[in-house]
Amino acid sequence: MRVLITGATGFIGRALIPLLQREGHSAVAWVRSETSARGLLGAGVELVPADRGLSALVSAVERCDAVINLAGEPLMGGRWTAARRALLTASRIKMTEDLVNAIAQARRHPLVLVSGSAVGYYGDRADQPLIEHSTAGDDFLAQLCERWESAAQPVQTLGVRIVNLRTGVVLGRAGGALERMLPPFQLGFGGPVGSGKQYLPWIHLHDLVKIIAVALVDKRYRGPVNAVAPQQATSREFARSLGRALSRPALVPVPSAALKLLFGKAAIVLLASQRVVPQALQERGFAFDFPDLDSALRDIVDGSAVTISRATSRPEGVRDARYELRTRTVVDAPLQETFAFFSKAANLGLITPAAMKFSIQGSAPPMAQGARIDYRVRIGPMQVRWRTLITRWEPDRQFIDLQESGPYRLWWHEHTFRAEGNRTVMEDRVYYAPPLGLLGRVANTLFIGPTLKKIFRYRGDVIRLRFGVA
Repeated sequence: MRVLITGATGFIGRALIPLLQREGHSAVAWVRSETSARGLLGAGVELVPADRGLSALVSAVERCDAVINLAGEPLMGGRWTAARRALLTASRIKMTEDLVNAIAQARRHPLVLVSGSAVGYYGDRADQPLIEHSTAGDDFLAQLCERWESAAQPVQTLGVRIVNLRTGVVLGRAGGALERMLPPFQLGFGGPVGSGKQYLPWIHLHDLVKIIAVALVDKRYRGPVNAVAPQQATSREFARSLGRALSRPALVPVPSAALKLLFGKAAIVLLASQRVVPQALQERGFAFDFPDLDSALRDIVDGSAVTISRATSRPEGVRDARYELRTRTVVDAPLQETFAFFSKAANLGLITPAAMKFSIQGSAPPMAQGARIDYRVRIGPMQVRWRTLITRWEPDRQFIDLQESGPYRLWWHEHTFRAEGNRTVMEDRVYYAPPLGLLGRVANTLFIGPTLKKIFRYRGDVIRLRFGVA
């Protein structure tokens, strides 16, 4: 299927696209900035800039078999002032209304619209079990979700199947709620929010995008779908599970009064209790990869194996390297297909965390020996320029890139590929030396090494979504 996606550059959209590509679908993204989106989404995604207006949206809809609507400003982006509420509303309702209008004007209608919503639809309901047919709440967030879903309903009169995803707290690496939760827990200062008794509906990011992919093609999915994991957990149980995953205590509570002082009425997102049951998913036999909280959080905290050690035996030409990073992945895809993905410079952005704001400067040259790639990337608080030289290029076997200019004193990265039946064994070996001598070595322990592990684990997540791993 050809699938039009709004909100493609967001936390969920960036995980969804590689999974859709793995399933054989092609993606068309409705984006605000074509340049930024290309850096975030990689090669193989058709981009349609939003500034081209409704006619371009109608044209894009006409060429697509399905539409996925993920647009919406983050709920926890600040206090819910009048201006913030207007932005939260417009980013959801206006975008959905524009999509419905475009579908109505299109000469050819899509088969299905999968449109976002949230468990906030139910309001604060204590320990009452909530299924898809439960009534809506009456607070701002519940009313917003109800209007959001209602805005999408008119497409049914056009023969378009609609699925409203009522999503819980989405857990994943390099984004979402967990990224803000981790720092205090890693320091041993994490704990339950508010009373700790309120139910916190959650779902692993990879299960959520899998639900979306299934809903595209399975006609049994129609109407509201609670996109939450089957294991229900209170805030206290969530804190204990995250503490176990990190091997840290999780005993320091965050008082309700402090959250209300900090976030105002937006604190309801953290304090409301919603005991949501994924009844529609269970009735249709959906297979969760992460049905329980412990396995979901361990997967996100641990990720793929990445080791960093003092460099010992160094390749010729990198004798000044101080550290060595290694990672190995068995990809569930043939060698030629795997190598083709990594041989496109534009895909570097897709496998880089969004917070690093990766962008290639100018047009990306074809990957070949002697090719140079200039890009910008955020490292900590700084945006830096980086120039890479491809010093070795052996298709379907190996390539090596060397930093010619950039933040490191030395950076040498060898990528090797080997067929193992219909699978591919990928190995990365990086030799690097931070700048600033002793200060750089301290920075490697405190910041550089942990950051590199996060980057390569994020890369491993994208590979798992795009190809599957053994």
